Amino acid sequence: KTSRHRPGVCTIDPGLVAYPGTPAATWVFENSGVVQGRSIGLDLQDIVIVPVAAAQQLFDQYSLFRILVEASTKEDVPRAQSAVRDIIRERHDGEDDVTVIAQDSVVATFDKIFKALTFTVGGIAAISLAVAGILIMNVMLVAVSQRTAEIGLLKALGTPRRRIVGLFLLEAALLSAVGAFLGLAIGVSAAWLVAGLYPVLPLSVPIWAVGAALGIALGTGTLFGVLPARRAAALDPVMALSQAKW
Repeated sequence: KTSRHRPGVCTIDPGLVAYPGTPAATWVFENSGVVQGRSIGLDLQDIVIVPVAAAQQLFDQYSLFRILVEASTKEDVPRAQSAVRDIIRERHDGEDDVTVIAQDSVVATFDKIFKALTFTVGGIAAISLAVAGILIMNVMLVAVSQRTAEIGLLKALGTPRRRIVGLFLLEAALLSAVGAFLGLAIGVSAAWLVAGLYPVLPLSVPIWAVGAALGIALGTGTLFGVLPARRAAALDPVMALSQAKW
């Protein structure tokens, strides 16, 4: 039996210090191992694991707030949950007054939270893409109005309609590519900065995300550049040359 004069058994983090004046500082335990790492909602760096009887005597409490049970395999988890409920119900005079939470239910809850965050971020990204596309379209419309003489000259020389459309679509794609590369540079730099400040967070930028970002940006810019390109190709060469300011 653990007492103030006879050491018990505990597992402790090597960097943890028992400060004088705390209950643990007046007890003597024999260290049987170390525990390190982090878990969901629990910092293993700041805990000491002692026998249940020693903890109840140490803190003068006879009730338990939480019991951790480990199943042998993933398939045994449902049976372990049922067994825990049956044992607690039997010892509590038939009352089902405990909540059994399995790891898969916790993971499922986090999955729901992450899915909600994903949809939220996706909605914000869609709105940002729409705004960026409208900006590109406005820039291209201004470019068409400023290049009326050049467009009229090209059409007067017999330039095909599809080539004029292609020229303006290429310009819209280049504008989108510049914005995409700037956004990628800022995003990757932010990820590296956060990873450097918080090494615990495993932040990385996958290759598929870079390719998807470039593809979506180019597709959005090209799509919103169709209207200005078609407007440029539809200009009448005579009217365009007559309105030009040489």
